[in-house]
Amino acid sequence: MAKSALFTVRNNEPCPQCGAELVIRSGKHGPFLGCSHYPDCQYVRPLQNQADGHIVKILEGQTCPECGGNLVLRQGRFGMFIGCIDYPQCAHTEQIDKPDETAIACPQCQQGSLVQRRSRFGKTFYSCDRYPECQFVINFKPVAGSCPHCDYPLLIEKKTAQGVKCFCASKQCGKPVSAD
Repeated sequence: MAKSALFTVRNNEPCPQCGAELVIRSGKHGPFLGCSHYPDCQYVRPLQNQADGHIVKILEGQTCPECGGNLVLRQGRFGMFIGCIDYPQCAHTEQIDKPDETAIACPQCQQGSLVQRRSRFGKTFYSCDRYPECQFVINFKPVAGSCPHCDYPLLIEKKTAQGVKCFCASKQCGKPVSAD
């Protein structure tokens, strides 16, 4: 098989510079559109990524607070989000999964509260809502209460082989706490 056949796919679109056919080519930065008369005509254009921000569903009865257009459910490269139908001209977007607020006070700064967040790898963790001033983070679900061993003001819930148990959230203590 010829090398040109591996890296070109016909697009049936004329080149705006010379009128020859544009082909989809593959480069080190991904696919792009280029002229089929390459050395003579050097026209190239990036391919528009169809998966980034395409409309999944129009949300009837909900309007954009910025421009008044309809809100739509979109699929982007970071997952689903709600945005204006005129996106990206109107930059209004909303998260679908808003972080869960817990009513538990941060044990480190005593001013903020713990909120649920997601890491870039999709793991759930809980941190203080005053970040970056307070950098308290735990990887398990927080439970209100205090440790009877060290009097630390926070417990965490872990799933073990014996079921769900509470432990002290302090890294120095970490002892299991009875349910009562």
